[in-house]
Amino acid sequence: MCIYAASPVQGWWIFASPLPHSKGENVEMETKIYVGNLSYDTTEDDLRTLFAQAGTVASVALIKDRDTGQSKGFAFVEMSNQSEAEKAIQTFNGYTLSNRPLKVNLARPREERSFGGGGGGGYNRGGGGGGGGGGYGDRRGGPGGGNRGGPGGPGGKARGGQRRY
Repeated sequence: MCIYAASPVQGWWIFASPLPHSKGENVEMETKIYVGNLSYDTTEDDLRTLFAQAGTVASVALIKDRDTGQSKGFAFVEMSNQSEAEKAIQTFNGYTLSNRPLKVNLARPREERSFGGGGGGGYNRGGGGGGGGGGYGDRRGGPGGGNRGGPGGPGGKARGGQRRY
């Protein structure tokens, strides 16, 4: 992977950087398991006890809402090695816990989240393009830009000589 940087005086500079993933990082991701469709009453200890039947549990992370502290209904369980992770997936995918069939599979790498990123403008400006921008007070960005429509679009004000009735 190369990173290019421009210098107005000296022209282009090329910097080489190491590959973003080493072999060690892939092994870790192959031992991390996604566990979905959990009851809101399920605890980390419940999951640790359940998955210990498939091998050594390295860690359990029950995902909770940051505002309310309530479970979001999914968790990540990390097993000590890949074979134990595969055994846990085979054993517990579809397993019923608290009257709910679990969805268990290998966890995917977390996608990078970015805020903003082009397009859009301020209040009632519409947005569009770039997956960013946004309406008044909206810093989240997202597909297509702002939280109001474009010129004459749904929710937006007509501009440029157009009128909405």
